[in-house]
Amino acid sequence: MIGGQGTAVRTTVQLDSSTVTAIGGLPHRDAVEAARVSLTQMDVPAIPSLPRRSPAEGSVAQAMVGMRGITVGQYGSISLDPIRIDPLAPISTDLQHDAFLGFRTFLAEAPRLRPGLEVVKWQFVGPVSFGLALVRAGLPASLAFESAMRCVRARLQHLVDEVAAALPDAGQVVVLEEPALADLMDPGFALAPDVAIDLVSGALSAIESRALVGLHICGVADLPSQIDAGPGLISVPVHRSVLGAVGHLVRFMERGGRIAWGAVPTSGPIAASAERAWHNLNDLWCQMAERGADLDLVRQQALITPSCGLAAHSAGVAERVLCVAAEVGRRARHGGGGSHWRPGA
Repeated sequence: MIGGQGTAVRTTVQLDSSTVTAIGGLPHRDAVEAARVSLTQMDVPAIPSLPRRSPAEGSVAQAMVGMRGITVGQYGSISLDPIRIDPLAPISTDLQHDAFLGFRTFLAEAPRLRPGLEVVKWQFVGPVSFGLALVRAGLPASLAFESAMRCVRARLQHLVDEVAAALPDAGQVVVLEEPALADLMDPGFALAPDVAIDLVSGALSAIESRALVGLHICGVADLPSQIDAGPGLISVPVHRSVLGAVGHLVRFMERGGRIAWGAVPTSGPIAASAERAWHNLNDLWCQMAERGADLDLVRQQALITPSCGLAAHSAGVAERVLCVAAEVGRRARHGGGGSHWRPGA
């Protein structure tokens, strides 16, 4: 693990203070336009998945491409033959499949639209959420989670290679999406917490020497468990529940860990300006400082993002959210420092 208790985060990826990126997919149906938005509106461009363009770009369908015993159709339909599924079978990643159109289009457009790109971010479904999807599709749990783990590890390694070949000078931030872990502490969760955390840790370790590896759980979740999985970056909502884990977050940041703050809400009414998002973030940071956090460290180790993916919105709304995130990031960098910050600044 790279971010677990007492372990320093190991990465060569350099990120500026309060840099802006995105979480999850975009709603665009034109892959070139989606690449343009990402490359021109984010400090760290996020390679977009485009599930509204094609269901095959949904996170689970994308992960299934090339698995023995599973067929993913052109429009995301899934056919599963449990008898043929073999967790030890080699995994192939066909970047020419429709499931990876957004990915490969970004790699083709990046040298033209963002020459000299220094850091790129992308995401992939994690083994717990993927394994649960396989269970729902009819696989026994033991086979489902073993298959998911081996598939995710192989896929991460393949995609890291593809990005490195297309953008050899760019560092990579790779975030596992694990929405299922929002329910990790529920008594009826499908896996014991330590088993689920071990699965995530095993997936992250596949590429931790080549990328800054992160973990995103859309919504409020158990932060100590996320840190114990060993990421170098965690995605945290701007929510009061964070205050109960300030000590864990401070130790994580002191070891070099970074926090992607989901500062711009993506559910409910979408704000037209950055005022409320900035006020809420600044207020939370100041309350963290009252509990012992160093505000300069918080700001230095921060990324600013929308709270979750944008695929459910229109393209215009998604771009407005990204503009708000960019303004929040600017204020986080220049709005104040240390003990001089105040709620509402």
